[in-house]
Amino acid sequence: METKDIILELRTKNGMSQDELAEKVFVTRQAVSRWENGETTPNTDTLKLLSELFGVSINTLLGAPRQLICQCCGMPLEDDIISRNQDGTLNEEYCKWCYCDGTYTYSDMDDLIEVCIPHMVKEGFTEEQAREFMKQSLPKLDYWKRYEELSDDGQFEEFKAKLIDEINALNIEGMPKLEKLNALVGKYVNLEFRLPSRVNVKFLDDGTTYLGNQLESEFGGDRCFGVLANMDFILICTYSAEGADPELILYKKR
Repeated sequence: METKDIILELRTKNGMSQDELAEKVFVTRQAVSRWENGETTPNTDTLKLLSELFGVSINTLLGAPRQLICQCCGMPLEDDIISRNQDGTLNEEYCKWCYCDGTYTYSDMDDLIEVCIPHMVKEGFTEEQAREFMKQSLPKLDYWKRYEELSDDGQFEEFKAKLIDEINALNIEGMPKLEKLNALVGKYVNLEFRLPSRVNVKFLDDGTTYLGNQLESEFGGDRCFGVLANMDFILICTYSAEGADPELILYKKR
């Protein structure tokens, strides 16, 4: 699709008139009409406003002339997994797992490789092929080439270590010691819990990136412990395969 068709589709999908769109991005109705007729295209500043308004990348607005990939893990980027900066704007360089609200979530390439391998195995790679592919491709990506410039001198790793200590100090019966926290996007881990009041509740935001892990229960069986946390809370639950029958164990404000 061309830019003119994309803007028209996004405007109508969001129930906006040309006048309403024009007001939101500080142009005239005639300017919007010219975009949708293909006579002109928005300038860079207006593309940024349109990107923020519709929640799509500038690359998408321009008709996806290039394939975006995460410059930390190499994953192809679609609009729903593109990361956001601290101010809420889209960052088209990274996925939500590798960059969250202005924070890079990986400082160890080997850790990232171990996280990615199970997902690549599901796509048909052997474990050995996946590991070798990642070892060859990651050093070529911008984040790892500029790591010394982009890193936070270990501040995020210190935060994760403190969080791990807090979680282990809870001494949840049957839950093994937590060793590692990975970046997890809310959309994929936002389970719905049944409270004693018979109300069903979700505690997470689908678009937010959290820290968490899955741990096998020391009691055996098919139920696992799920750990999720950020700067504000710690959540611990159990569930069966594929997140079935979730049970909330603890939700604690930090």
